Amino acid sequence: MSQIEKTNLESVRTKIDSIDDQILALIEQRAECATEVARVKREAGETSNFYRPEREAQVLQKVMQNNKSHLDDSHVAVIFREIMSACLNLQQPLKVAFLGPAGTFTQAAARKHFGHGTDEIPMATTELILREVEAGTADFGVVPVENSTEGIVSNTLDCVMNTNLVINGEVEVKINQNLLTKAKSLSDIKVVYSHQQGLAQVRSWLDTNLPNIERIATSSTSEAARMASEDEAVAAISSATAAEIYDVPVFAPCIEDLPNNTTRFLVVGKNHNEPSGNDKTSILLASTNVPGGLHKLLEPLAKYNVDMTRIESRPSQEKVWDYVFFIDVIGHSQDENLKLALAEISEKASLFRVLGSYPIAIL
Repeated sequence: MSQIEKTNLESVRTKIDSIDDQILALIEQRAECATEVARVKREAGETSNFYRPEREAQVLQKVMQNNKSHLDDSHVAVIFREIMSACLNLQQPLKVAFLGPAGTFTQAAARKHFGHGTDEIPMATTELILREVEAGTADFGVVPVENSTEGIVSNTLDCVMNTNLVINGEVEVKINQNLLTKAKSLSDIKVVYSHQQGLAQVRSWLDTNLPNIERIATSSTSEAARMASEDEAVAAISSATAAEIYDVPVFAPCIEDLPNNTTRFLVVGKNHNEPSGNDKTSILLASTNVPGGLHKLLEPLAKYNVDMTRIESRPSQEKVWDYVFFIDVIGHSQDENLKLALAEISEKASLFRVLGSYPIAIL
């Protein structure tokens, strides 16, 4: 590098240092505003509920709309999410329960939604996550609900059906599954562990490469990685993060059967959200057992031009061959058209409950 080039590089670095100082000063101003917001809320008698999902969604939508930089919207969203997470921690640290142990995709979803400024509580099952939130030990819980390859996570729907908690948000995480093992070759592997969804997402790869090896479901992909760390004859289907945490080599990366393998997670809490302007509403309902009952039940959605994006059925757990339906629609329950549609549906349904209105997943 010539002296001129060195001089030019040093000039640019000096400029970067100056910009960094400005960014740091602005972050400090934002932190001061956050503490002022907390003071005003406490003086008004607010002692909890400092986190507002709709407000954070509006901020992220705005910064992405205004983004004219060389950075992708996703990168800008990550930066601002972490700033908001750190500022919220100054007001009141959030306790977030997730499907553990450390290194799971559910933890990745929790961090994508809340940032790193929370107290994370790993739990062994979805039931325990919801119980932590119900008991107030955790402010929010994050649970997997569906995968683009394997479909719905039925246990989550069953758990949500039996709780009074509210859906406060959704998160989508791209899932890359890896074969983790300390074995030197595939022939040395005697058993493969993973969460049942993880095993299903790599079924074709396993059928081709480890066709006769036993597959055993675990409570999480990270638990499988932990088990692989203790036995060279064991392999795990898990994340690259779990591989680092439990010090297990990635033998084969990205072995999921379908590209763009994505899992959707729900964020559950106790309080209902206000409208963000870009929302989704989840509903639990059952129709009377008459011909065309479900069709008649859903007619108000078409009548009021409400877009239904998903419908899933689950056994009601009360009668044999009796079912309830989980429905997602676009809009907030306070939106006029959806409000009218829900009012008519509730009059016809044998069971009706709004599970929550929440901002649509951002990136």
